[in-house]
Amino acid sequence: MVSVNVFNQGGDIVDTIELDGSVFNAEIHEDLVQRVVTWQLAKRRAGTASTRTRGEVRGGGKKPWRQKGTGRARAGTNRSPIWSGGGTTFGPKPRSYAFAVPKKVRKAALRSVLTARLQEDSLKIVDKIQLQEPKTRLFLEPLNALGLKEHKVLFVTPDMDETLRRSSRNLPHVLVLPVHGLNVYDILRFDKLVLLQDTVPKLYERLG
Repeated sequence: MVSVNVFNQGGDIVDTIELDGSVFNAEIHEDLVQRVVTWQLAKRRAGTASTRTRGEVRGGGKKPWRQKGTGRARAGTNRSPIWSGGGTTFGPKPRSYAFAVPKKVRKAALRSVLTARLQEDSLKIVDKIQLQEPKTRLFLEPLNALGLKEHKVLFVTPDMDETLRRSSRNLPHVLVLPVHGLNVYDILRFDKLVLLQDTVPKLYERLG
């Protein structure tokens, strides 16, 4: 178990919480983290690049000139890949870049980055963040109070919180995710990780 402070949205310490060491004090597997990040980015690739083969370009049919006697190289079609305007040889076609990664590997990678954030003192637990209305200026108040204004911050909520999401969407350095959307790549691309207190037990459920 790892003991950490719990802050309120005013930046004051209001409690402490014991974090499960199997999630927040796990062995860090950098190779698995790299594998999962590659998997995430591969799934996001559009895979829409496409070229035309010699069977798809316009032209062809008639032999350009007779086989012998012209002094020129033999040619059977003007759609040949060696002709200007001809087809492409082994060019890209629409495809999926996705590949499979076992669930155990994905969980181990997530435990690794959560542990790393805690060890780097880049993780904060906040009891709750309540805003009267979805306004960016209201969201900036707890952000400043927690000392996170100058950082790229990932907030993780127990469920989809529309008020926080709408309040933060104009801030390019802030992202709000529900716990079921938490992933390795987003944790790594933000400097700080903020977990709302009710998120922690749901995180345990997700990671078994």
